[in-house]
Amino acid sequence: MNLWLFLSVSGLLFTLIIISGWRYLPGERFQMLASIPVRPDGKGRWQGMNLTWYGLLLASAAIIGMSYTLLLCLSASLALAPLLALLAAIIVLCVPSARWIARLVEKKEYTFTIGGAFFCGLVSTPLVILLVNACCSFLGFPTLPMQIVLAALAIGYILGEGLGRLACISFGCCYGKPLHRCGKILSFLFAQTALVFSGPTKKAVYEGNLAGIKLIPIQGITSLIYTATALVGCFLFLTGKYRSAFLLCLCVSQIWRVISEIFRSDFRGLGSISAYQKMGIIAVLYGSLLCLVTPVPSQPIPDILTGFKSLVNPLLIFSLQTIWCILFLYFGRSQVTGSTLEFEVHHHCV
Repeated sequence: MNLWLFLSVSGLLFTLIIISGWRYLPGERFQMLASIPVRPDGKGRWQGMNLTWYGLLLASAAIIGMSYTLLLCLSASLALAPLLALLAAIIVLCVPSARWIARLVEKKEYTFTIGGAFFCGLVSTPLVILLVNACCSFLGFPTLPMQIVLAALAIGYILGEGLGRLACISFGCCYGKPLHRCGKILSFLFAQTALVFSGPTKKAVYEGNLAGIKLIPIQGITSLIYTATALVGCFLFLTGKYRSAFLLCLCVSQIWRVISEIFRSDFRGLGSISAYQKMGIIAVLYGSLLCLVTPVPSQPIPDILTGFKSLVNPLLIFSLQTIWCILFLYFGRSQVTGSTLEFEVHHHCV
């Protein structure tokens, strides 16, 4: 009963979030969250630094994904300290790689790739787990079972990216192809749910010249597929099927990454098959190999109530808040847009 209540409430909440984002975020109003004056221009105005909804939504999605990862691991009675150390190491590796890999593939200075960051994380995480376990053994802490942690991380990742696609809707990036170029079937299927971007600072507008044009809502479709998969993964995890949960989240996320790029119109690098599609295929093969070499744990079936009780921890809450701030400042400071601010006094209110 507790399991189904947890999944039902989560599913309802995520559905409301995705539907609301799908409806409102393409508008010009929901790109810039705030603008901070940085330097005067000598003419009574200020040059501003923009903080974006992209950063707010991406940071929040990442924290939700991490929270679910921790909740699942704590439900399986894993120790908190090694988990926090593991997440910190993964963040240090993956967050900068989101920019480095995009720079390498797309030859652009100021852009991010979640697909590239995931690939970096997938390759490095088993080694990081082994390193954390070595430190735990030295210090006398409980070690982390590889299969359980990989499954929880895969669920947290696909959930975080699913909700994080709303950030792409807000900024107008990762946009789909125009419906009028996609044939009658796709035009009919997405006529009512197509995304239409407005505002000169949306990426689909300034890069793709697609202002006011109906586009395949690939970001919204990805959100639905990924969050639904995450919930199924949670069910498998909480019933002790860790390997199935890991493989499901890995295969759905990476196979859909390969397929979804067929329907996207943004620049993904040179070549008919992008580097991100190749990474997705390699990730499936690598993850499948990991399942063969990692032992199946003999842990008791996870208890979701135990996870919730352990989640209410001051150290954990403070850690997540700190990570949220770091991610928001890293991803939310727009470097491809600027602003000019002018201030005045309302004399009738003096």
